Amino acid sequence: MRSVLPNVLVTVACFLLQSMLGVAVAQENRLGGGAGDEPGTTTTKTLGAAGGVLSLGLTGERRPLYQIAKSDVLEVNFTFAPEFDQTVTVQPDGFVVLKGVGSVYADGLTSPELSDSIRRACAFMLKDPEVTVRLKDFDHPFFIASGEVVHPGKYELRSDTTVAEAVAIAGGFTAQAKHSQVVLFRRVSRETVETRVLNEKDLLRNRNLGEDPHLRPGDFVFVPQNTISKLRKYMPLPNLGMYLNPAQF
Repeated sequence: MRSVLPNVLVTVACFLLQSMLGVAVAQENRLGGGAGDEPGTTTTKTLGAAGGVLSLGLTGERRPLYQIAKSDVLEVNFTFAPEFDQTVTVQPDGFVVLKGVGSVYADGLTSPELSDSIRRACAFMLKDPEVTVRLKDFDHPFFIASGEVVHPGKYELRSDTTVAEAVAIAGGFTAQAKHSQVVLFRRVSRETVETRVLNEKDLLRNRNLGEDPHLRPGDFVFVPQNTISKLRKYMPLPNLGMYLNPAQF
């Protein structure tokens, strides 16, 4: 019996070691050397990623949380003190006024950050309060179309929209529009705005809308006047036909 026991232990140890090696090889194949990799190459992937790209639903980075802005309407709920539940609006100065607490600064904070601020502000009257802040009404994503479009104005950005689609939503180009120099303004910070000139005329003519930029919330699309429209203020229209070819615009 004593001679059999060591053999059994050795067999079990070998089985466990073989299983661990199999798991390690499988993990290595998933992270670095899956099917289709070139021999001798190493592919680096990130845990929590799909196809090498961080996935929001896994353990990768999340998109930035919404930052509370002026005029947002918030529901503030106290789990164990519902008598303090209230709906508040962020004032032009960035504060919200809570009954029994006073003013708490909210502009630029995320909902969890504001919850922490309110929790600290309530510490003098509630012990370990549990606070939840929920957005009830807020400024929806939008874009602005201006210049030579039929219906200039501010529009909600309800779905993935390109510049050409934004112009169509605004009623399309007017007869005076310069399709080849549509300007896209995009704010990249509080002090900086990025501009990009787009030749929508070529994109539409060549049916190459795959290169048409996709809008982001807050984008401003401006369609300028063509040269003929500018000159029309100073010269009779019949005379223009003698010098200018409208097709070039």
